[in-house]
Amino acid sequence: MDIAKSDIVKSAAGRDKGQFFFVLETEGDFLLLADGRKRRLECPKRKKRKHVEFVPASQSAAAEKIRCGENITNRELRKALAVFGETGNPDQEG
Repeated sequence: MDIAKSDIVKSAAGRDKGQFFFVLETEGDFLLLADGRKRRLECPKRKKRKHVEFVPASQSAAAEKIRCGENITNRELRKALAVFGETGNPDQEG
C-alpha cells in the first residue's frame, strides 16, 4: 500500500523505532512525520518510506485537517495518536 499525506505510520528503524507518526507531506522517497510530542509540527522528521510501516487506521479529525491543509495543533496530533497506546519502545524501562 502506498503511503499518502495524513496516513498514520509506525517507525520500523532508527532510534524512534516503534513510535507512531502522522505523515504531513511526501517528498519522493521521503516522508515528513510528526507526532506532536518529540517531533512537533514546527520541525517534522524526514524519514525514508522503507523505514516506516503503514498502519491501517480509522479516519480521525486530525487526519482530515492534514488532508485538507487546515491548521492543526500538536495537541490534536497527540490526542489522535493516543489511541495507539504508548508510543515508546516497550522494551525500555524508565
